[in-house]
Amino acid sequence: MIRTLGRHFRESMKSLTRNAWMTFASVSAVTVTLILVGTFLVIMMNLNNFATKVEEDVEIRVLVDVTSTPEQQKELRNRVDNLSGIASVELSPKEKELDNLISSMGEQGKSYQLFEQNNPLNDVIVVKTENPRDTPQIAKQIERFDGAYKVLYGQDEVKKLFDFVEISRNIGIALIIGLVFTAMFLISNTIKITIFARRHEIEIMKLVGATNWFIRWPFFLEGLMLGVMGAIVPVILVLATYNYLYTWVEPKVAGSFVQFLPFSPFAFQVSAILILIGALIGVWGSLMSVRKFLRV
Repeated sequence: MIRTLGRHFRESMKSLTRNAWMTFASVSAVTVTLILVGTFLVIMMNLNNFATKVEEDVEIRVLVDVTSTPEQQKELRNRVDNLSGIASVELSPKEKELDNLISSMGEQGKSYQLFEQNNPLNDVIVVKTENPRDTPQIAKQIERFDGAYKVLYGQDEVKKLFDFVEISRNIGIALIIGLVFTAMFLISNTIKITIFARRHEIEIMKLVGATNWFIRWPFFLEGLMLGVMGAIVPVILVLATYNYLYTWVEPKVAGSFVQFLPFSPFAFQVSAILILIGALIGVWGSLMSVRKFLRV
């Protein structure tokens, strides 16, 4: 088995060097495609990270009726806590709400200190859901509870956020799939030219009893090497560009919800994905190309 595998490896290397221009064309096709795939992949992974961070900050703010007694307030909090899909429930007293309002207004907030003696704000029950997408449904349930004066969760903003993230993910996935299939088609046709030149050799091997997989193995290894070689430049280019943007942009947006994925382990994840895609493209293209010549 080891001797046979060595023979297959030598045959694939001979084919790569013998058909240098075809090898260059195949590697170039994979390289160009994977640069685009890598770019979309980096954008999608960071967009998903942005969306996850924003989703984690989505919360329901239940304004407690000012006429509610402490017992009624406790009962309301317990009813909210017993709902399905609740991650956490926290009471924010109106004193804390006023302090937050004053601090958020900066210099203008000092004028609100007059209300510290007669605070007009409501106590607030802050609710976080296990799945942020369940926020609208859970908010509607809480609205029907006694003692819930008003329920706020940024209805329009939350819906727009979820719609934007969903559309962006679908578009990104569709583009990546389209690019991968385009690369498979290109490399398949390119390799088919080299295989066509060896069709008589394949026919002879079939006639003397060689199995289909014995014939396929050199082409399998050839496609694998073409795909991996085609992934090297995209990995270097995409990661070098990302590292530059990360070191330049990240300090400027620090503290905001816009947070880029740290270079490590992100770089290893992107590298592994691109190399794997490149290998799959090469292998699939080779196997599809050689298939028709095995029918003798």
